[in-house]
Amino acid sequence: MPKTSARLLTLLSLLQARRDWPGTLLADRLGISLRTVRRDVDRLRELGYPIAAVKGPDGGYRLSAGTELPPLLFDDEQAVALTVALQIVATTSGDGLAEAAARALTTVRQVMPARLRNRIEALRVTAVERPTTRPTAPVDGDLLLALSAAAHAREILRFDYGATGADTPPRRVEPHHVITWDGRWYLIAWDLDRDDWRTFRADRITLRTPNGPRFTPRELPGGDVATYLIGTFRGAGDGGGWPCQGTVILDLPATTVAQYTREGILEEVGPGRCRLTLGSWSWPSLAATIARYDADIEVVGPAELTEAFAHLARRFTRTAALPRSEGS
Repeated sequence: MPKTSARLLTLLSLLQARRDWPGTLLADRLGISLRTVRRDVDRLRELGYPIAAVKGPDGGYRLSAGTELPPLLFDDEQAVALTVALQIVATTSGDGLAEAAARALTTVRQVMPARLRNRIEALRVTAVERPTTRPTAPVDGDLLLALSAAAHAREILRFDYGATGADTPPRRVEPHHVITWDGRWYLIAWDLDRDDWRTFRADRITLRTPNGPRFTPRELPGGDVATYLIGTFRGAGDGGGWPCQGTVILDLPATTVAQYTREGILEEVGPGRCRLTLGSWSWPSLAATIARYDADIEVVGPAELTEAFAHLARRFTRTAALPRSEGS
């Protein structure tokens, strides 16, 4: 018979592996009596593990959710996966979760056996995000949990968004998903007052309590979160997107443009030519973004984009005609 401490760890591992365990099966797997199984279960309960008894002909046990987080037991593959996930969060989240992830990573490494710690130390994951000039807004972990819980329970949320006055009514939404994109957290939700889908930055949300009644979830535009996000953040599709969106034909192969296009919809239309649909915050900004490809451009639409190119052409012509200052 294995020592009590080793047997308890084996029992805990078995309870984590499946939902319900008949008592006789646990006894067979551990090579002990049913009476010893009951005593070992009681010891685990004293350590904080919420193990419930399951009714049945032979009785049984189930590891349930508790009020506190007891010590956990991971196999080698789970420990490696957990370490990689914590490394990514610690280096890319840019908010309060980063510090918590770093502390959790230190804790996990400290209790790992030497053989596994050596493998983990050799696995250094460096997550590199694209450069950005905007600061990452911190988001409280409790807020993310509250948003996610409401989405899971399908409860209507009420919250103030951004800098609103005291007399401004709260937003009322049906939360669908909490997602992270480009270093920021967002809530995807159906806005009940605007009768449309909206994507809210989590750092601008101030929740009001209590939550509203339950709702029947709607289907996202595009059918799934990934398709919706592409539409929202790339300025195309039904997800809202950029306020200005246009389409052009570029005298460049689509394979070339694709190397320098992180956003937008790209299509090959002929030898050395491609169609690009892109969005931006203003028409001149969109025209300037397209001009960076340094190729002949044919505007497909809309007319505002054509006028934006003409506006930039006039501005650049005036700039080129200005006399050069001394010393330049």
